[in-house]
Amino acid sequence: MAARTWLIVGTIPEPNCEVIQTHFSVKEKALISDNLKMRLPLARGLGALVGASLYTLESLATSAVDLEILLAGDVGSGSGSRKLYATLIERLAKFPALAGITFHYLYPDVDWHNRILLAVEELNPKPLLVADAGFMYAAKMSGYADHYDLFTPDHGELAFLADANAPHPFYTRGFFLDNNRSTRELINKAYADNNAAKWLIVKGRTDAIVCQGEIKAQVADPMVPAMEAIGGTGDLVVGVASGLLAAGFDLNAASLLAAQACRMAGALAQPTPATQIEEILPFIQKAINELLNERQEV
Repeated sequence: MAARTWLIVGTIPEPNCEVIQTHFSVKEKALISDNLKMRLPLARGLGALVGASLYTLESLATSAVDLEILLAGDVGSGSGSRKLYATLIERLAKFPALAGITFHYLYPDVDWHNRILLAVEELNPKPLLVADAGFMYAAKMSGYADHYDLFTPDHGELAFLADANAPHPFYTRGFFLDNNRSTRELINKAYADNNAAKWLIVKGRTDAIVCQGEIKAQVADPMVPAMEAIGGTGDLVVGVASGLLAAGFDLNAASLLAAQACRMAGALAQPTPATQIEEILPFIQKAINELLNERQEV
């Protein structure tokens, strides 16, 4: 069977890194690109996301997925992101059997976002679209958030999606950020204004799995307080979800399993606030296997 391609697109904080298309493997607590002799830390951001996807695919023992990474360096000016946007448009139709795309941090640029979305809409079949971080912001700002299949916001980002007038999370109006406003209320507002993807994984003390405004499931256990102090835990969620979707799980199963597996991986790692995200990543495989075995036994 021909491999399905899943594409992950994002930037790293390296000013001199030009646009790169490559495959990574996890070796010695880092991402290694053998053909480019490139080493990418797993610490957080794109590295943590890609690492989580790779561990997820390894746990499923599937060889039917080609995980392609398209990245560039950007330290906040947007120049690297714009090069990445342009390269993606040039190459988009050339990826074989493109099942989905995960967009991570790219400098939010509505014009470039809309060009990308138009190019994606012309593909047949259209790939699944997952967005987190900066690209989720651009998707919402463009008015086309409902063209996406999955967003993975935390509570603050959910407040941004719920605020129809906010051009960026920094400018979310204070009454949307009020802790007294419930997740349910923010979800309703985000969907009422078409500012949410079809599915959401809302990350928080209790994770909410949402489809078209309806909370399908909530995940609160295991609760690992130390995880709140560790940077990059949100990147794990979108990385695991991307790996599961790439392997053929549907959006409901992938969203729920991603939320559960990341919590279980945290518990298995027995972290302290000083634990780094690369120390938790290897436990993703065990967490997914245990969860899938539990489902088979039910």
